[in-house]
Amino acid sequence: MFVYEKKLQYPVKIANPNPKYAQIIISQYGGPDGELGASLRYLSQRYSMPYPELKGLLTDIGTEELGHLEMIGAIIYQLTRNLSPEEIKRSGFDTYFVDHTAGVYPTAASGFPWTAASMQSKGDLITDLSEDMGAEQKARTTYDNILRLVDDPDVREPIKFLREREIVHFQRFGEGLRLATDRMDCKNFYAFNPSFDK
Repeated sequence: MFVYEKKLQYPVKIANPNPKYAQIIISQYGGPDGELGASLRYLSQRYSMPYPELKGLLTDIGTEELGHLEMIGAIIYQLTRNLSPEEIKRSGFDTYFVDHTAGVYPTAASGFPWTAASMQSKGDLITDLSEDMGAEQKARTTYDNILRLVDDPDVREPIKFLREREIVHFQRFGEGLRLATDRMDCKNFYAFNPSFDK
């Protein structure tokens, strides 16, 4: 099903390592609103989607999120490469370094490791698509916060690209939700479900 192209969706070429930046950006790798959770959420939810267009939408976006995970991993790696022990201590990167050296590990900026508890798959198309729209907005907000804290253009440009993709995904999930509600027997699904409400 997957075809792997050996290049990033957007180039990551960071000239100046900065472990402080890595400590905040890692949240988009393994944080509660990061790319790992997004990819697994969408690729899991697709199985219960009743319409082929929605299965395709979740597969497309879930696959793209894997590419975004790869970009964030490249950013983290380039921000932490070749650090001296003094740089590690001075930047506060030492606590991460003790556990992971400079390996890319799925964790939040707060240090809490990635958990599947940060994502959901209910098997209900309205619930799942609504969650997906919320997830894209939370990821966009996280990218906004990163952009508020990072001033290196080598880091900002790929982050801005990823932020833009969150907006597009939000719009596509909104289109998917409209498609789903247009095909339902009852337009006001939130107030009435004919399968169990009389």
